[in-house]
Amino acid sequence: MRSNWVLDHFNEVLKKHNAGYFVLIDPEQCEVAKCAKLAREIEKAGADAILLGGSFLTNDLHPIAKALKQETELPIVLFPGDSMHLTPYADAILYISLISGRNPNYLIGEQVKAAPWIQRYALKPIPTGYMLIESGNRTTVEFMSGTAPIPRDKPDIAGPHALAAEYLGMQMVYLEAGSGAAHPVPDQMIAAVKNQISIPLIVGGGIRTPKIAA
Repeated sequence: MRSNWVLDHFNEVLKKHNAGYFVLIDPEQCEVAKCAKLAREIEKAGADAILLGGSFLTNDLHPIAKALKQETELPIVLFPGDSMHLTPYADAILYISLISGRNPNYLIGEQVKAAPWIQRYALKPIPTGYMLIESGNRTTVEFMSGTAPIPRDKPDIAGPHALAAEYLGMQMVYLEAGSGAAHPVPDQMIAAVKNQISIPLIVGGGIRTPKIAA
């Protein structure tokens, strides 16, 4: 596989700081100018990358991604809700497979539809095992994917799922509480998964303060 400079950047950040800081911009929540301003603020705050995406997409993604590229030196990484959420104005894409569920469309179907466009747009794919974790309320991604999350008190279930992702050749695992989550992913589950895999682990959803992030 060709070198992926975005993944190399992530690994360098982990090597140096033992953690990274990614900020999600949902294109449904801001217009072009507002997104561009937000990108500048994110860079000043010390983020290592910007994730761009969401479960829904009615706004045109191209001008938003293009504006982000013009306003920041941070990597712009797509975090797509489906195969239509793509643009050539990003650097990379979290090529996610929803391994916590058993819906074949989100395990492989959307990925097949997206693959030719990822190649055409010369995006750097980062194969990522995506796992929904129970968060205290039903989230948009649960509803849209038609899958049940892993119970938040079952790290013994989450760990083998993450390990399977690594053995399948995925380069990251993402534990997702979901947008609007009442509670973030429990520390006990994060620790259990981290101890079972050797690839980078991303945790998102329900993280509203620096204290929770730490």
